[in-house]
Amino acid sequence: MNSRLVPELVSCLKGGYTRSNLVNDLMAGVIVGIVALPLAIAFAIASGVKPEQGLFTAVIAGLIISVLSGSRVQIGGPTGAFIVVVASIVAQYGYGGLAMATIMAGALLVCMGLARMGGVIKFIPYPMTVGFTSGIALIIATTQIKDFLGLTIPHPSSEFLEKMGDYTGNIGSFNPSAILVGGVSLVIIVLWPRVTKRIPGSIVAILAGTALAQLFDLPVSTIGSQFGSVPSQLPMPALPEFDWHQLPKLISPAFTIAILAAIESLLSAVVADGMTGMRHRSNMELVAQGVANIASPLFGGIPATGAIARTATNIKNGGRSPISGIIHAITLLLILMCFGKWATLIPMATLAAVLLVVSYHMSEWRHFVKLLRAPRTDVLVMVTTFALTVFIDLTVAIEVGVVLSALLFMNRMASATEIRHLSREFNDEYDDIPGQLLRAGDIPEGVEVFEIRGPFFFGAATQFKDTIGLVETPPKVLILHLEHILSLDATAIHSLEELVQKARRDKTKLILSGVHARPLDKLHRTGLSARIGRKRIFTRLDKALAEARRLVEEDTKKRAMHDNHSATPWPPSGAALEAPSH
Repeated sequence: MNSRLVPELVSCLKGGYTRSNLVNDLMAGVIVGIVALPLAIAFAIASGVKPEQGLFTAVIAGLIISVLSGSRVQIGGPTGAFIVVVASIVAQYGYGGLAMATIMAGALLVCMGLARMGGVIKFIPYPMTVGFTSGIALIIATTQIKDFLGLTIPHPSSEFLEKMGDYTGNIGSFNPSAILVGGVSLVIIVLWPRVTKRIPGSIVAILAGTALAQLFDLPVSTIGSQFGSVPSQLPMPALPEFDWHQLPKLISPAFTIAILAAIESLLSAVVADGMTGMRHRSNMELVAQGVANIASPLFGGIPATGAIARTATNIKNGGRSPISGIIHAITLLLILMCFGKWATLIPMATLAAVLLVVSYHMSEWRHFVKLLRAPRTDVLVMVTTFALTVFIDLTVAIEVGVVLSALLFMNRMASATEIRHLSREFNDEYDDIPGQLLRAGDIPEGVEVFEIRGPFFFGAATQFKDTIGLVETPPKVLILHLEHILSLDATAIHSLEELVQKARRDKTKLILSGVHARPLDKLHRTGLSARIGRKRIFTRLDKALAEARRLVEEDTKKRAMHDNHSATPWPPSGAALEAPSH
């Protein structure tokens, strides 16, 4: 059911939607919309775009995600995870490049959903997710130091180490008013949940910080002083201006956006499932995210995905259907239309405080520290991904993380594959030989039996060849026991083909035993079963041994007859030799 390409909104309305459901969704949607307001503005500014572009994204992408989502309670919009990626793309290719990369990523997400890849994304290793999430959190936090302290930096750097150098070199330019506003905002955000959780602390902090700056006429930087006016309506949809020569260069950033959106949205959906007891449709969720990311740049937006914190807020406030997500988008639109112009008064130090708290919660530092005690390979993946995210680039971090995780996984699986020489082990009285072999009695002389345990794929092919090569003298019969093999890849099939060729050269009879249905079907389709001989493929080891014994006895008889024939004198003994006639 979770692979169906049917939006949850359709299922929800078909299942019956009551007035009570509407009231709950209405309250939850309004609250989530208010929560999303400061985050949308802060994420946009931190990403290097205008504040209204975050709001456009939250409205358009948030609406589409709720309408098409495979999760009933998913809330979509701009998230902190994209800040580093978006800022990097904007700095290198401008907003036009970002818009095109986002559209490409959206198309890729739709294709992934239609190809039923929703389940595959779940196999992204947890250490890798923690690594780049913690790295993103650190970068977000460090980028907010300038606004929080009110530093004056003439030519700020974008790289992490140079940015740290900028801060230390210009620490003397701090603004006490900015520190005051930022500090008060930070304290409110941290302590406000002790007062009430119904009203988000970030909204209270923004109202308090703005009031503090305006009432006392504090010399602090605001949204208006940095970005000018904020529009009070959505723009008309239009294709973004773009240099088509940049298209090949944007493939990698688009891939990063798509993978990050898929991971973030499905992770959010899984968290929501745990909180509600529901089950999301992962493939439909990918399609929804894809359509939203195609549409968002048409309205001047940025990449969007499922937001874990806002989704959790939606659930905690009673949201149980996609209607709450739709109301959240409408709430943001109304706020934009009615109060958008007042957003220019918000101090940058207050937004910095909001993002500092977001980065702290996003860092998952407790999980990071805990994973340091995990197996070394997992630690290697996490630390490598973290370091690349912070010091190089998130795109490189994800690509290297995926490849490194795959290589380590293959190495782990190859190590788990065991090629056992049962002939030798049985003679050494091992007690874990298959029961069929014990019942069959001693292995006939001239017969060698090998067993493969664990996954038989390309990672284990070399080990298989090396172990088979331990037999110095070619046996009369070679039995390969495959009871523990449930699938064969192309490399495993090729290894078996090479074994068939070697057996023919050595005049060894090859027998397969314990072959399951799926591997047998693959042997039939590749023609390998015909080359081996279908009468020499068995499901049980004892039958394979019986056939091996028969072949050995048959070979012994043939050799005996040949030896007897070779030993007969010519002419036969006692025969008279006739003299030739003349």
